[in-house]
Amino acid sequence: MQFFRRSRTGTKRLGVLAGGFNPPTLAHLALADASHAYVDHVLYVVPRAFPHKEYFGATLEQRLEMLGSLESAMPQSIAITEQGLLIDIARECRTEFGADTRLYFLCGRDAAERVLTWDYGRPGVVEEMLNQFELLVASRSGDFVPPLEFQRRIHALTLPAGHDQISSTEVRERIAHGDAWEHLVPENIVEHVREIYS
Repeated sequence: MQFFRRSRTGTKRLGVLAGGFNPPTLAHLALADASHAYVDHVLYVVPRAFPHKEYFGATLEQRLEMLGSLESAMPQSIAITEQGLLIDIARECRTEFGADTRLYFLCGRDAAERVLTWDYGRPGVVEEMLNQFELLVASRSGDFVPPLEFQRRIHALTLPAGHDQISSTEVRERIAHGDAWEHLVPENIVEHVREIYS
């Protein structure tokens, strides 16, 4: 794990928000803010390689710069990981934050479903993962109902009205079609986004 920015504040309950951030949106910030009841520190993670998509749009460096401009009352750090699967990111987090730190991965319903149904190449990986970390899942275009056997390791997050429909894809598509998009990203990165995607 390579840190772009690391908070000096210690943590016992780390919220990990891993994603493409192409670009960061108000939904990403809302997800981090909604985790306050569970975590005391948020780590934004950008993998060098994604398990389900390729890099396009913003470069890794541009994504880190945009994340570095985000403002939050909660301590936050930004890092690059070598791998993109949550189980690999969790291992890197353990190395950096210690075995006693409680890990929570923040995600939307669509990502949670992908995590639980992904073909990891061998049985038992989901159980192994959820023994190492918990999931904080926000509704996105529908509620997420975790399988019974995982319910005590998966918790629901509530986003402000309207945020569950915001996505990086929507921002890029609106820019491509000449539609208004500025209201979907944090105000202090609007110019970054305009320069990168317009």
